[in-house]
Amino acid sequence: MNNRDLRQSFAAASLLHMPRVAKRALAVGVDIALCSLTVWLALCLRLEHWVHLTPPHMLAIMGSVLMALPLFIRFGLYRAIFRYAGWNAMVSLAQAMVLYALFYATLFTVIGVTGVPRTVGVIQPLLLLVAVGFSRVVVRYWLGGLYRTMLQREHLPGILIYGAGQAGRQLAAALSRGSEQRLLGFLDEDDQLQGNSLDGRTVYDPSELAELIPNLGVTDVLLALPSISRERRLDILDALRHYPVRVRTLPTMSDLASGRVALSDVQELDVEDLLGRDPVVPDTALLTRLNQGKVVAVTGAGGSIGSELCRQIAACQPYTLLLVENSEFALYQIHRELIALLGQDTDPLETEEDDNKGASVRLIPLLASVQDEARITQIMQAWQPETVYHAAAYKHVPLVEHNPVQGLRNNVWGTWVCARAAQAAGVSHFVLISTDKAVRPTNVMGASKRLAEMVLQALAAEPGGTTNFAMVRFGNVLGSSGSVVPLFREQIQNGGPITLTHPDITRYFMTIPEAAQLVIQAGAMAHGGDVFVLDMGEPVRIIDLAQRMVELSGLQVKTAQNPTGDIEIQITGLRPGEKLYEELLIGDNPQPTQHKRIMKALEDSLPWAELQALLASLEEAMARNDVTTVRNLLQVCVQGYQPTGDVVDFVHSLPNSRPAPLRA
Repeated sequence: MNNRDLRQSFAAASLLHMPRVAKRALAVGVDIALCSLTVWLALCLRLEHWVHLTPPHMLAIMGSVLMALPLFIRFGLYRAIFRYAGWNAMVSLAQAMVLYALFYATLFTVIGVTGVPRTVGVIQPLLLLVAVGFSRVVVRYWLGGLYRTMLQREHLPGILIYGAGQAGRQLAAALSRGSEQRLLGFLDEDDQLQGNSLDGRTVYDPSELAELIPNLGVTDVLLALPSISRERRLDILDALRHYPVRVRTLPTMSDLASGRVALSDVQELDVEDLLGRDPVVPDTALLTRLNQGKVVAVTGAGGSIGSELCRQIAACQPYTLLLVENSEFALYQIHRELIALLGQDTDPLETEEDDNKGASVRLIPLLASVQDEARITQIMQAWQPETVYHAAAYKHVPLVEHNPVQGLRNNVWGTWVCARAAQAAGVSHFVLISTDKAVRPTNVMGASKRLAEMVLQALAAEPGGTTNFAMVRFGNVLGSSGSVVPLFREQIQNGGPITLTHPDITRYFMTIPEAAQLVIQAGAMAHGGDVFVLDMGEPVRIIDLAQRMVELSGLQVKTAQNPTGDIEIQITGLRPGEKLYEELLIGDNPQPTQHKRIMKALEDSLPWAELQALLASLEEAMARNDVTTVRNLLQVCVQGYQPTGDVVDFVHSLPNSRPAPLRA
């Protein structure tokens, strides 16, 4: 929009916001001016030269005004809203002008006034009809269209940009070019900017937000502070969460391209913004030590952690990256994504050998179940990977609790299969992705992951082994499948309620990219049998997380104290095997490493011979689907495993509850 358009819009908006009395006075003034103008034009047309008005001419003007205004008032021309003037208004105008023409012509044509040509009494009413009619049409189409536009804009989200720096100004420019939001101004803590105008938009003090929301119609606040720390971002979000506004943000500076900020860069708040912890810059030497120029395999490559591991490893430029995945769709997705990420038009394997010399990374998508020993062995022997990241696992606590044997086969026996195949193929490093639920578990999933750790610990302790086994244990990752965060976001979008299992439940959280980077760096520090624990920061109360997500969406939590709130939080009760609190260490003896966010736990383990005998007994019970015996044996194998509640296996418990079949 150019300056001329802005001035026109401003003038029209000023007219629309005038009091109705002032609007009518303005209309009367315009009609008086039109009466004067049309008398002068009639004189000029009659005398065929530009006329200097004389006292007789002024009588003609005064007569026009004194006749026209009472008639216009009588026929309701000033009661009509000009921007809505239609056919009926034009008919009223025509009726008024017919009477006006009769009166005016009678006085100045039939009777006559000295100094005023008689033909003026005929010409002037015709000119006045055209002039007044045209003025109404102009107002209708000019102000009417603008008024409808203003009404539409009043229903658009009212935006304040938090941050009047370069990113904020670029975002304001992008918003001004669009028509889907109303940019109302800026918020900034710099008192030298407050009260000033940037590109025609006022910079306000954030402390004034409570008054600005009703006065300006603010519905959204966009954070344009890409370079501040996450801790500072958390402070700002804590201040904003109490206002009825939706908060969105620009990515961090590291995520923004060097070009202009666009509307597409504005995104919903990531929950890591609510955790208040800045990720540590990764150690490049540790990231590349096991990956650069090597053949690397990732099992569970299509999962949340597995796919991020693939992205991070691909950035380290391995020679070959093996994507091992049981789900065809998940494998297809991560394979195509990595091809695009690496800037490859096609997979290098699809090109001729001579043309492949400059290819950066060979991507090998391999369909396989980690429980299929023959297939895993074939893969290991054929490609001879130097590093294996084992991320394949069933991890959803309630599902594994209802299907315990399958959970154990995948998580424990799948790990054992991959470890044996890796040893036989001479793999240098084997890194298991573990979980905080392995510590004093109350569910089969956690027990299975601890047992998988014990398998690798026992294999690492066996003499003569050449494979360096390591385990990396961490808590929940934000946005992973089964995570509460995407569930809460979906429930908020659907209008609630948010379902929470317990008001006191807490969890550790970490972003997926940070977790993947730390896993890779921890594996590079392993010497054999190491159990690494990632520093997850402070645990988060899930109910606090849910409340923040609601409030930063511009909504309110519905409670007994606030019955008119928007989103209710319903407590559903702990699910089978679910713990209130998670831990990262079995003992209290973590050892520091060269990385500030990675610790090494000294966890007890069983000798391989003893563990193998327990695994054999466990496998026999699993073959019979004797879940009670399986649980008892898990308690023997896994230190601290205390199952809660009865067996809930869907198959094991069915015969006890299903009615006898009807017989003829």
